[in-house]
Amino acid sequence: MELKLSKPICFFDLETTGIDIGKDRIVEISIFKVFPNGNKESKTWLVNPTIPIPAQTTAVHGITDEKVANEPTFNELASQVHNMIKDCDLGGFNSDRFDIPLLAEELLRAGVDFDMKNSVSVDVQTIFHKKEERTLSAALKFYCGQDLENAHSAEADTMATYEILKAQLERYPDLQNDMRSLSEFSTRKKIADFAGMISFDKEGNEIFSFGKHKGVKVDTVLEREPGYFSWIQNADFPLYTKKVLTAIKLRKLNTK
Repeated sequence: MELKLSKPICFFDLETTGIDIGKDRIVEISIFKVFPNGNKESKTWLVNPTIPIPAQTTAVHGITDEKVANEPTFNELASQVHNMIKDCDLGGFNSDRFDIPLLAEELLRAGVDFDMKNSVSVDVQTIFHKKEERTLSAALKFYCGQDLENAHSAEADTMATYEILKAQLERYPDLQNDMRSLSEFSTRKKIADFAGMISFDKEGNEIFSFGKHKGVKVDTVLEREPGYFSWIQNADFPLYTKKVLTAIKLRKLNTK
């Protein structure tokens, strides 16, 4: 089964220095782009993260400081990466919770104003977990009857994710073959920022999802405690969270 696409979708995977979205960096990125007419293109980059890669992380993906020492930094690659994914939907494995938030941080850090206002994301892991509760390797074996070779290689993981999504559509007739429906199904919780620090209540109002104002409407906090905005902007929060919060504040000012 092929995907029914209204726009290109980019399946992508990151290998990184760790799992802290705000602090860790990309060491490898692979993008597999599928067009509505069936054409495909792929690109994989090794990336110099400019910070040391911890030994325990290298043990997972096999990428050492020496291997990426002479590779371009993400700042140098940002425009190429953004040009490949802009105006596209995004697909990945655990991408909503990790890959997209971390990629957004890297792009914003490089001066690229990344957002997904006109795109959707499809998290194949969420579909898998809602249906079967397994890992990427088990998913490929379960859906496609294949063993995942070179696991934790960004390119291998990316291609496996693409094949799994197609097989999921074959297996589950109730899954609709369009990216918006798949995005809705694979979304665990509706959030305003990638890191999940600002979510929505039942009425669709933005609320804080952390700290002393957890569950309180953002507009209310900004009005009652203006210093909270400045604290977040100056603290070690994800750049995209700060961007979303700024947009909410500006929206409120413009409605006065």
